[in-house]
Amino acid sequence: MERIDRRLGLLFALPVSAILAGAFLAPLLVVAIFSTMPQKVFDFLHWPDFSSYRVILEQGYWRSILWSLGLAFTATALLLVICWPLAYGMARVFGRFTLVLTVLVVMSLFVSENIRLFGWFLTLMKGGLIEGHLRAWFGQGFEGLLFNVPAILFGLVYVYLPFMLFPLAQGIAMVPDDARAAAFDLGASRWQVFTQIELPLAAPGIMVGSLLTFVLSAGAIAEAKLLGGRAVIVIADDIETAFTFAQNWPLGSALSMVLIAVVGTLVILGLRRVDLDAIMGRRR
Repeated sequence: MERIDRRLGLLFALPVSAILAGAFLAPLLVVAIFSTMPQKVFDFLHWPDFSSYRVILEQGYWRSILWSLGLAFTATALLLVICWPLAYGMARVFGRFTLVLTVLVVMSLFVSENIRLFGWFLTLMKGGLIEGHLRAWFGQGFEGLLFNVPAILFGLVYVYLPFMLFPLAQGIAMVPDDARAAAFDLGASRWQVFTQIELPLAAPGIMVGSLLTFVLSAGAIAEAKLLGGRAVIVIADDIETAFTFAQNWPLGSALSMVLIAVVGTLVILGLRRVDLDAIMGRRR
């Protein structure tokens, strides 16, 4: 019976697998092929040519990759610290108010990311909403809060907060009340319960939220361009420039493949530590 169920599962998964292969793997294969073509020339006679990867090392594109990864790691850590109390409240404290809070957070996703960032740009810029009112009321202002790394991190935290909040709340909800109560009955302090009970048992939600946030932040471009003002150049900006202004598709493809390889490796390492069956409710 189990063998029949397995075969039926594979049969039912074929249509979805075919769609994923056509919509996901095929474009990646095309990008991989373009990344091994000669610079700015679609010449299959001299294929493969790995000069684009050599250019990435020689012209310092690796700095953009490091900036993207550093910003993504920092934004993920900030979101974990910021979202934990809010997620804990949603899972354990707020009760019916959790639905209201969820709707408010989800409603922010109904508005385009670029529009929301433009709103913050007009708020934080010199002569904007904050600085303009301070100058009008007190006769002095400041040089603005934009075009620096903290502004980029603020944008990443603001945009990707829901992607950390909801998995984290789900992970905290997976912690049994009995385990927490038993730890307190045995004399554990609040810190011990947090570090030895709540964090380990909520690890699936923490890992999923962190992976979502990290992957999205590593490939983000609007935050660096709008709020950062190119204070730093992220890898997504270099990829866009290579594909558009430079018309160097092999270089853009090579940069894309490097980003996919680095982020994909980190994601796979993270997923190995996640119990997906427990998250899907198939195992308790």
